[in-house]
This record gives sequence, structure tokens and C-alpha cells, in this order.
Amino acid sequence: MPERNLNFDEIIERRHTDSLKYDFAVRRGMPEDVLPLWVADMDFRTSSYVEDALIERSKHGIFGYTETGDEYFRAVAGWMKKHHDWEIQPNWLIKTPGVVFALAMAIQAFTKPGDPVLIQQPVYYPFSQTIEFNDRVTVSNDLVLGEDNRYHIDFEDFERKIVEKRIKLFLLCNPHNPSSRVFTKEELERLGDICLKHHVLVVSDEIHNDFALYGEHTVFAKVKKEFADNCIICTSASKTFNLASMLISNIFIPNQTTRRLFRLQVAASGMSQLSALGIVATQTAYEQGEEWYQAMLSYVKENIAFVKEYTREYLPGVKVIDGEGTYLLWLDFRGTGLSDTEIDRRIIHEAKLWLDSGMIFGATGEGFQRINVAAPRSIIGECMDRIRKHVVKYE
Repeated sequence: MPERNLNFDEIIERRHTDSLKYDFAVRRGMPEDVLPLWVADMDFRTSSYVEDALIERSKHGIFGYTETGDEYFRAVAGWMKKHHDWEIQPNWLIKTPGVVFALAMAIQAFTKPGDPVLIQQPVYYPFSQTIEFNDRVTVSNDLVLGEDNRYHIDFEDFERKIVEKRIKLFLLCNPHNPSSRVFTKEELERLGDICLKHHVLVVSDEIHNDFALYGEHTVFAKVKKEFADNCIICTSASKTFNLASMLISNIFIPNQTTRRLFRLQVAASGMSQLSALGIVATQTAYEQGEEWYQAMLSYVKENIAFVKEYTREYLPGVKVIDGEGTYLLWLDFRGTGLSDTEIDRRIIHEAKLWLDSGMIFGATGEGFQRINVAAPRSIIGECMDRIRKHVVKYE
């Protein structure tokens, strides 16, 4: 049966489906009629194979406690090997309801209240939230925006922060959200060597691993055998196949002691079996979703090219930061001379757009906005036209 869901230009009505992206604007302080391009889910239907598998499973009518078997592991392992040249072992796998949940479990398992945890801002804001909600302290090795319009790691500051703050745990985001950087093997090796030297455990959020649009994603655990023994790798099919509400992520921990402590923390949270439908969706996506995945990637790349070209031509004072991955673009509005407050006011109340304000990604995000381009081209075009007309007011 051929893949049916390859028309990424189709506009699918998501309102009145309890969509976080579309149905909760007013509750979150936004005008009711905003066009949302904020939260990281796609406006595309997932693979038709996933749809069909979920319908078939639902017909059974019983949704009791469910676990994964050998077929599930083979599907996950096959995807990791094919797309990331990484061979995983069955005993490494711990399933959680999400990657942010896994970050919280790692924070609780490997640090104590009051301890510092290292991140690299501007970064996905649940990193700092999860640290602080667990009564730990956020320390940032800020990424540096270079003259090449890409973010880079300040390795000297990275090691200095580890030593001065006595860091035990580092949360790595790779591919990086929102900067779109896909860190090179050499960058990861230098980071990992510093962490080994100072006995810092690395939790690598690789949820966007399938979105290395230019270049190649390197699994942190693959870089060196010693790194595999000093890390927790967090993945999910949720970004790749638009399955966020299925609440299932695959966490890989090669080190037995680290795995045991993490598993105990997960057990202490009260979490055991996960969603039956999440299991079906993930397994089917990895087994049968290749055609949809490749077509979606091509469409997203074209959207990124469209936004970059539009910005160059029509948005004076705005730059799209260059990167190699994700479907999230980091827009630099600092050249417009507008304050953060004024940028937000124009975007929200004049352009009627719901983006992610850079300020929520840390102090280094001031003057920026994050936009999700995993949507039909007409929606992306409408968004850019509104920015042109109401934010930079280009004629």
C-alpha cells in the first residue's frame, strides 16, 4: 500500500482538536486570532502507515497495560543503525514519557538540591525550567555567535565553568535548539574530553537527531568508547514523525551503574508502562515511515530556503542564523533597532503571530525570535508577509 500523506502543502484544520498550538492562545495570553508558529510540532499529517496502524490497534478496543517486545527494539535499533550508524543493545533502553521527563530524572538522580547544572544558552527553555523546578541552579556556557553567522562553543569558558562551579551534570542539546547547530564530531570530542577530565556526566538531548539537514548528526556516545560510558542519550520519534502527544521516548544508557540509578529514579516517579498507541506509532514509524520522512525533510529544507531568501530580500535588519539542522529557525531582529518589548508587541498584536520570543531561551536570546517552519508553504509565506508588513514595516 503506497504512502498517502505526502501532500505537505495541504492546510489541515487543527483548531477545535485541543491542539496546544492552536486552541490555547487566549489562555496563554495571546490574541485569539494569532497564527501560531511557536511550539515544535508540525502542521503535517504523519505517515499514513502510522495512521493505519493506530486505527487497527484501536479496533481491538482494549487498552490495558502494555510493554514493548523484541519487534519494538528491532525497529528502534534498525532506525538508529540506518540513520546514525549506531548499534544499540537491548539492555541500554529505558522508555520514558518524553525527553524533558528524562532530563528531570537525570537531574534528580545525579545531582542534589542546590547543585549547579550546566547548559548552553540560548537553549530550549525547559532545560533551565527543569533545573530550577527541581531546586538546582542553572549555569550557562553561552554559545557565541560568530562572524560566520553560526553559533560556536566557547571551550575555555566551558571548562572554566565546570571547575569554578563544581559541575557534575551537563545537559547537551544536539542538534541544538534554537540555534540549529549540529555539532561536529570534533566539537563533541572536545566537549566530551573536558567532561571526562572533570567527571561530568553528559545528558545528550538528541530528539532532533533526524533533522541534520546539512552535514551529519553524530551520536555523542559514538564519538569515543569512554563517552558511551559517561552519557545518557535521549531520543524519540516524536519530532521526526509528529508524534509528541504519544508520550514515548527512547533513552539509551550504556553504563550499567548509570542506567541502574536512572531506572530507580524513573521508578520513584511512579512511571511504569507507557501508552499502547505510542508504542504502535513509534514502531510503525521506524519500520515503514522512510518514504514519508524523506519527503518531509525535503519539504522542510525548501521552507528554510524560502525563509532565508525572503528575509534577505524583504526584511531589512533581520537575519536568519545559519545552522545545519532542526525545523526551527532563529531570527535575529537586533538590526532593526527595536527593543524586545516592541518586537514582541508588533509580532503579537500587530502581525498577529505567535512565535517564541528569544527572551525565554536565556539572556543571550534577547533580540531574537524562534519560528517553526514545519508547516505548509502558504502558512510560512503568510507569516513572513505579516512580519514584513507589521514588524519591520518594509514597503
